[in-house]
This record gives sequence, structure tokens and C-alpha cells, in this order.
Amino acid sequence: MNLVIYAVPFFILAMLLELGYGIRQQRNTYRLNDSVSSLFLGTLSQAQRFVTLGVGGYIYYLITEYFSLPLMDAGHWFTWVLAFVLYDFCYYWLHRLGHERTILWAAHVAHHQSEDYNLSTALRQTSTGFLLSWLFYIPMYLLGIPAEVVVTVGSLNLIYQFWVHTEHVPKLGWYEWVFVTPSNHRVHHAQNDRYMDRNYGGVFILWDRLFGTFQEELEDDPPIYGIRGPLGSFSPVKALTHIYVDMARDSWRAARWRDKVRVWVARTGWRPEDVEARYPRVKSDLSRFRKYDPPLSRALGWYAFFQLIAVVLLLNAMQAGEPGYYLGVCLWAVMLATTVTTARWLDGRPGLAWDSIRLLAVVAVLGFAWASTEATLPLVGGLSYVLLNSLFLLWLGAREHPHSDCKTTGSSVTCRLPVSR
Repeated sequence: MNLVIYAVPFFILAMLLELGYGIRQQRNTYRLNDSVSSLFLGTLSQAQRFVTLGVGGYIYYLITEYFSLPLMDAGHWFTWVLAFVLYDFCYYWLHRLGHERTILWAAHVAHHQSEDYNLSTALRQTSTGFLLSWLFYIPMYLLGIPAEVVVTVGSLNLIYQFWVHTEHVPKLGWYEWVFVTPSNHRVHHAQNDRYMDRNYGGVFILWDRLFGTFQEELEDDPPIYGIRGPLGSFSPVKALTHIYVDMARDSWRAARWRDKVRVWVARTGWRPEDVEARYPRVKSDLSRFRKYDPPLSRALGWYAFFQLIAVVLLLNAMQAGEPGYYLGVCLWAVMLATTVTTARWLDGRPGLAWDSIRLLAVVAVLGFAWASTEATLPLVGGLSYVLLNSLFLLWLGAREHPHSDCKTTGSSVTCRLPVSR
């Protein structure tokens, strides 16, 4: 059973409580642009199952039918305990190699791009992990652990990881020695030299202590969050694809065929010598680190929040209605387009024309949905959204000058501030 769906109300309540507590303590760790970006990636991650084919699931089915050892009984407590521990062990190696191999880092990097650290960061998930991550859980199926047990303990593992994404919980004494905590997971999200590539466990920090990847959080070296090659954008497409794009470019530019292939399997950070010489990448200087934070007017902030509510409601409708494959793809495309155009506004780039085109596409998808299902409520809801969105755009157009003068240098952004009429 996938328990994550039932945990969503808890996630929302916890984020609101953390936000309120941070404001009260005068130590707010949320920024609207960064949080909206993280939650956009979370909704896209949940929606990717409507467009991807379950290759991993089919492999699991074949293993269960023909290769697994019939040793585990879902009705026995030992099966659940073993599965819970073994899942976290498999996750440790997936997570560790997700940092140590570029092809796996390409999928995982989205989770580390946020330069803030709060509970919304926990929901900042990839949409491309399905490509290879399933390989690491094959041992569980070979042992004969039933699929429903694997899914349930996997969701429990993910739910546990949610609460450790906060700056407001200090070290927890003896608990730090056994379990993943906010303190040792803050280390994992930091880009400081001594914190890089440490603390991979999901529930148990024991694996890191056992395999030499543990690092304690130190008072004299506070974590700086984000990645060393800053993204400089809130675009979900760039967030999900920029490492794949970098690998493709390096492979294309490499002179030797051996290097062209090695790019895809090499350790993270490796590049062909000739490519590195011609196209060097400069990592950010942490002593001069500044968060990517383009100016955001209150009107655009409300508009971005409106779009976040819209994509969350769309995701809930998709999960409740289970649309057919082609309609699911169209609805996913609407969700992606909504997050992309909103990100343009958050990045300080003109978005009015793109948003107008997106709304025309939404109307077309609504027509396709009506023809496929003849469901009146989704049609009315969708048209109401288009109407409200159009009015919102007219209001924005009357108030905002697009940030056409925004320039990004490393992680620094300079823009001409929006002018209200």
C-alpha cells in the first residue's frame, strides 16, 4: 500500500506549522519562489506515472514469478521487519551511487538544488528516477518479499525522511547514533567541502557509520545549501534535465570514442581532458555565495501560489479519476506547461505570451477530456480555472512590467524591479 497519498494532509499541516514557527522565532526558512519550485517538482514527480511505462514493475513481476525464493510470508512480522531494514539498506546504496555516478546524479540532483532547507525541500523530487532506481531493489524481490510489503515499507521510508528536512530541530543525543535526524541530514544537503557526499541513509544512519560516509554537523561550519554548480533558474525542465544535457554535450565534444562512452558511466565530476580544457566549468565560491532570488512582486507571488494550488488540484483529480493513457499524457503536459510558465515569472522573465498560449492548450485538452469521458464536473472546473487565470493575467498585465532586464551571473541575479501603475 502506498501510504504517501494518505500522508499528504500531514505534510501540508507540517509545512504550515514550520512556516508559522519560523516567522514567530524570526528565523523563517521559506521563500515563496523556492518553495513553489520545490512543490512543483513534487507534483510532477507524482504525476510522471501517468506518462511512463512501468519497466521496473514488469521486471519485478518476472522476478517474483520465476526467480524469487518463496521464503517470505506477508502475514509474518519478521517479513515486515526484514523488509523495512533491507529497503533502507538498498536505499543507502541507491542514494550513495546517486551522488557518486553522474548518470544517477542526473536523476537525483533535483532534490539538492534548493538553496533553502525546509519541509518543502523534502517534497522536491525527481521525475526521472524511474529510469534506473528500480535496479537497487531487485534483491528484495529475489528473496521473495511480496510486492505489497516492498511498496508499504518503501512509503514508510519516504514518509520518515520528510521530517528531517528542517533547520529548527537541533541534535537529538543518542538518537543521532542510530537514525537519520535533521542534524545529520542537513549535512547531506550542504555544499560545504567537508559535508559533500555524506550521510546517505534514509531511516538508519548506521549504514553511513558502517561504510565510512558519516559526517557530523559542526557548529563552526554551518551548512550552505544547494549544489556547487548553481542552477540559476526555477524552471522544472532545467532542474530535471541539466545534468543529462551536460553529459550529452561532453559526450558530443569529446574527441575519443572511449571518452564519449565513459561520460555516461563515470564518477560524478569526471570529464574528458580535452573537453575540460576547452569548456571549463567554474564551481561557485562559497565564500561569496548568494542565493538565487530574483525580485518578486506581491502580485506575481499570489499568481505563483494560485498556479501551485491549480496543479495540486489537477494531480488529485488525476489520481482519483485514473484517466486513460493519452488523456493522462495531455493532463501531465498541462501540468508541466503550468509549472514552466510560472517559473518564467519567478525567474523574472516575460511570461504573458507563454501563459496565453498555455491557456489555449488547456481549452483544447478540456475538449479532449470531455470527448473521452463526458464528465461535466471536470469540464466546469477546468473552464473556471481558465476564466480565473485569464482575469488574473489581465490584472497582472495592468500592474506588471515584465522583468526583461534580469541578468544572472553565477548565483547572483540583478533585475529591474517591477513597477506598479
